[in-house]
Amino acid sequence: MNGEIVSSIGQGALVFIGICSTDNAKDMEYMVRKILSIRIFDDENEKKWKKSLVDNDFEVLCVSQFTLYNTWKGLKPDFHLAMPSEHSKEFYENFIEMLKSKYKPDKVKDGIFGAYMQVSLQNDGPVTLEIESPAQPEKTSKKTKSAHVNKTTEDTGDLAER
Repeated sequence: MNGEIVSSIGQGALVFIGICSTDNAKDMEYMVRKILSIRIFDDENEKKWKKSLVDNDFEVLCVSQFTLYNTWKGLKPDFHLAMPSEHSKEFYENFIEMLKSKYKPDKVKDGIFGAYMQVSLQNDGPVTLEIESPAQPEKTSKKTKSAHVNKTTEDTGDLAER
């Protein structure tokens, strides 16, 4: 708070979570499973794309990022596709709890929901991947729940509130 480090990880993944207005529990379950399962790390023989966060016992730092659901109105961003904050806070907190329940709670970190933060990242590769949950039949927007996963090196993911 006030310039202090709120959360920090070593090697692992920095995940920016976008929550769409139509997201539901199935989207949440899919994203948690995907984040923990994707193979974005090298194995012990330096073969690419062989190990997951779980395989390596790495950490994950999650940041709520409603701006992932922007559209454009002229030159200004519009965020009407994002879930309103009065609903997305609970959704995000449930997402973090589910991630902790499926992995190791001490390996899952996050920031302060809705706070203006400075995020420091040392991107390994660099690798940044976008993951979308499969569209549900009732979804009308072109995007569903979104996460941007950034592979990090040691001592790299920091969150400080401004």
